[in-house]
Amino acid sequence: MPDIPVSDVDLFADDARIDPYPIYRTLRDLGPVVEMSRHGHYALPRYADVRAALMDWKTFSSAKSVFVDPTMNAQLEGITLCSDPPDHTMMRSVLGRPLRPDRMRDVAPTIEAEADRVVGKLVAQGRFDVATELAEHLPSTVVSKLVGLGESHRGKMLEWAAAIWDVQGPANERFHAAMPRVEEFLGFAQHEAVPGKIDPDGWAAHLYQAADRGEMPREKCPVMMLDYVTPSLDTTILGITATIALFAAHPDQWDLLRADRSLIPHAINESLRMETSVPQFTRVLTEDHEIDGVPLPAGSRVALLYGSANRDERKYPDPDRFDITRRPSDHLAFGRGEHVCVGMHLARLEMSALLERLADQVERFEVVGSRPLLNNGLRGLEHLEVVVR
Repeated sequence: MPDIPVSDVDLFADDARIDPYPIYRTLRDLGPVVEMSRHGHYALPRYADVRAALMDWKTFSSAKSVFVDPTMNAQLEGITLCSDPPDHTMMRSVLGRPLRPDRMRDVAPTIEAEADRVVGKLVAQGRFDVATELAEHLPSTVVSKLVGLGESHRGKMLEWAAAIWDVQGPANERFHAAMPRVEEFLGFAQHEAVPGKIDPDGWAAHLYQAADRGEMPREKCPVMMLDYVTPSLDTTILGITATIALFAAHPDQWDLLRADRSLIPHAINESLRMETSVPQFTRVLTEDHEIDGVPLPAGSRVALLYGSANRDERKYPDPDRFDITRRPSDHLAFGRGEHVCVGMHLARLEMSALLERLADQVERFEVVGSRPLLNNGLRGLEHLEVVVR
């Protein structure tokens, strides 16, 4: 049996959150499976193995949760993200109704009108923070309204969502700092985000209506709101911000897009491949399993490194090059298989609406300042100040 290489790198350390790509390359070179000694699990750093794991939920189970800390994993068992069929199928069928592609056609005019307004305003300013002024606008205004939790909590949603992502990692300083905000959000979901206090036409209310029809247990409703708030905010915000940062660094690619708007879907895919907002989730093996010739025992927790897989040179030639003609629709930033991101159509709609309007009005982005986000579950920029012309 082959020896499994061991790495003591901490993928949750500040330097690894800021620039994980040299680390990812080292892990890919070590082998298809690497033991991550600091946090007691294995990691799959290569594209083919991560994709195969995502397509095999029966072997790579989410039912024992998908985070890192054992205590947090035990607490989260049973939520949509941390479940397998048939429970996962039941919850996802309810969650996904307002996010289906046909429903996005109803939402599109609102998103496009807001995109018109925010892009026009910011381009007129000439200088703005992409992360907080552009990228946050659609998720925090349109999406929060669709969820229907109320205007008074809109500002809190970003804070709560970021905290939930922070507890995805090990019990480090960021993890502990986030716990009070996570508890605050769970309390809000349990006691405030309930029928009579939320928009009866919003997505959150639809969860309770589905429960009343007997489609799912009513006690699932509060935690299922995590699935609307958490993925719909930070990941899209980071994706939009990363896309503009890449175009600022590669003006030739922006020229291509401005000349041919049919490249917008491919540009979004290439940006998500290059800068994956959620670098990893974990799974637990339900049986002894061999990965590319490496055997692992049942019960092993395995991290699927999406951020590494999306830059695997075995899959993508010259993977560190931003090329919007690459058309990498098979990237793993949204996951694959049973747990593919339920909100990906909404994210694409928001990103497309902004890129269309920016392409009409902006010739160049010049970065004048940026700051990386430090979060256990997310990766990207929390500030990106640009001048446009």
